[in-house]
Amino acid sequence: MLSYDYTMIGYDYNPLGSDLKCKMDRRSFLTAATVGALGLTSIAGKAGLRNPGKIALQLYTVRREIETNLFGTLEKVAGIGFKNVETAFWPENISLKQAADALKSMGLEVCSIHCELPLGVQRHRMLEFAEAYQCDTLIWHGWPEDPRYSTLEGIKQLADVYNEANQFASSNGLKFGLHNHWWEFRNNINGQYPYQVLEPRLEEGIFFELDTYWIKVAGLEPAQIVRKFGQKAPLLHIKDGPARYTDSLGKDEPEPMTAVGQGVQDFPEIVKAADGHTRWMIVEMDRTSADVFKALEDSYRYLVDNNLAIK
Repeated sequence: MLSYDYTMIGYDYNPLGSDLKCKMDRRSFLTAATVGALGLTSIAGKAGLRNPGKIALQLYTVRREIETNLFGTLEKVAGIGFKNVETAFWPENISLKQAADALKSMGLEVCSIHCELPLGVQRHRMLEFAEAYQCDTLIWHGWPEDPRYSTLEGIKQLADVYNEANQFASSNGLKFGLHNHWWEFRNNINGQYPYQVLEPRLEEGIFFELDTYWIKVAGLEPAQIVRKFGQKAPLLHIKDGPARYTDSLGKDEPEPMTAVGQGVQDFPEIVKAADGHTRWMIVEMDRTSADVFKALEDSYRYLVDNNLAIK
């Protein structure tokens, strides 16, 4: 079982729960103080559940809506109750400054940023993201599948790449993490899954954003993986649906997902397995058959009303 000191990735760990907010200028990135336990006493009656993370939304969920109506989409997101978002990528007609200004105008703070690997020309872009969003937590989104995940030597090479990216991030006051899909927990490399081979080869500063849905798609139980990673996985992607492995996955066309709590995932067990280590419960839906805003509202209410995430 993996065990880590939470301070390895630069967070101030408070067993009663804390919030990470980033304030920075062009030369420095400063982390704000923790805000303590907000409403956590309400989970006392939930046997086995400790201090769930704060709820946020991955904006990839509403990417199509953003293309046609940026402000209207963000207004609906905020109206549901979301105060924090994780950014992905914006349509070509929306600049980084426009996006950052729009988020600020709607009172939405960025908890984390999905980005390309900060190597080569992408290094400058990484710094631009961090400054524009006033956030120091950046995550390699991990798409598409890297063929190096299929061999032991390839995974060693990937570890070197991720360590190089982390060295650049940390030298600029930033935190760097990895987001998984299904292949990192599906292929068998000498009796281990790729992430099991990868993890011990990574620098201590690298954290994980575990996508609980893709772990389920890979055929594993998300709660077991979340428990094993412990404090090393302070961010969780929360999505629900049929969680079946299909041929369409490699084309980025998964089956439509449901509102959180309406699919096959066992989120109370996932929260219990996290044992209070989760900082952010980040809702994401790649595709939905129903109205996306209705699905988001149902997801928000399920997580918050059942004390599986806090506002």
